[in-house]
Amino acid sequence: MTTDSSDPVHTAGDIPLGKRVVMRYRLPDGHEPPLTDVIGELVSLDPPTVRGGDGTVVSAEPDRVVAMKALGPRPIRVGEIRALEAAAAFGWPGIEHAWIDGWLVRAGYGFTDRANSAVPLGDPETTTARGASGAQTMQYIAEWYAVRSLPVLLALPDRLASVPVGWQVRKETVVLGIDIENFFLPQGPPMVRVHPAPDAAWLDLYHRRGEAEQTRIDLPPVPEVLTAVHEGDLGFAALGVPTPIAVGRGALTTAPDGRRWIGLSCIAVASEHRRHGLGALVCAELIRWGRDRGATHSYVQVEADNEAALALYRDLGFVDHHRYRYAEPPR
Repeated sequence: MTTDSSDPVHTAGDIPLGKRVVMRYRLPDGHEPPLTDVIGELVSLDPPTVRGGDGTVVSAEPDRVVAMKALGPRPIRVGEIRALEAAAAFGWPGIEHAWIDGWLVRAGYGFTDRANSAVPLGDPETTTARGASGAQTMQYIAEWYAVRSLPVLLALPDRLASVPVGWQVRKETVVLGIDIENFFLPQGPPMVRVHPAPDAAWLDLYHRRGEAEQTRIDLPPVPEVLTAVHEGDLGFAALGVPTPIAVGRGALTTAPDGRRWIGLSCIAVASEHRRHGLGALVCAELIRWGRDRGATHSYVQVEADNEAALALYRDLGFVDHHRYRYAEPPR
């Protein structure tokens, strides 16, 4: 392994857990060659331990580690994007959903783009938004939404489908993920309670997005959309008794590849209680709730221009996984 001034070599203590690294270490005396490398995720510092891409865990005594270098994020495969998008769609499926030529179409009273959009999750050979077969598929999708008096809206993740020619694109969204094994969960009695359904106080804070009462916006019958999940479990977290000052929603679903995800959404903190770490505390307890029920990973979806929310989740250890955007036909 060669290095230069722009390619720094670190000691293990310089690199946070969960980072992708290359570790060079000495083999036992007599081995040829005497050194070897392993590339993967740094999972322990005592002793330095790296988990490779195939799941193999390699540990080395500290005095045998010659060099440790942090690497950029591992490239995300298309199949991983499709799997996470499926888990996320199952966690926010609307009140009605169906499959049309590899697209999962969802409807939920028009409340939220996620619950009222079609996402390409099926066989990539049939999931396309271009060409003759794609035009026919778009027609089927448009008819499905027309019956429900809803406009056509596509949710298009990176590399899963193209934007139809002439369609308008909006609301770029970042999907971030984290390996729960590398997430620091607070110890001690939890201040956050997680319930299977939201109560009136939870809904009130969520409707207001934590702002003053006069900013409240009347919404459709949201509870039916919020409490919908496809083959999964939901947890509604609240901090504060009897009136919550912070709330959040967790959706526990299983991706087609078998990975269990806890998705975070609806995080809201009362305006007078912000910047005290309460949102992070709600997120942590929802992740704990999911982990105790078999989740190994967590995800969150954040609009690309929401810098405050992105900073919160990245500070918690979430890393960018992929992006999606919405597309709608010209009017």
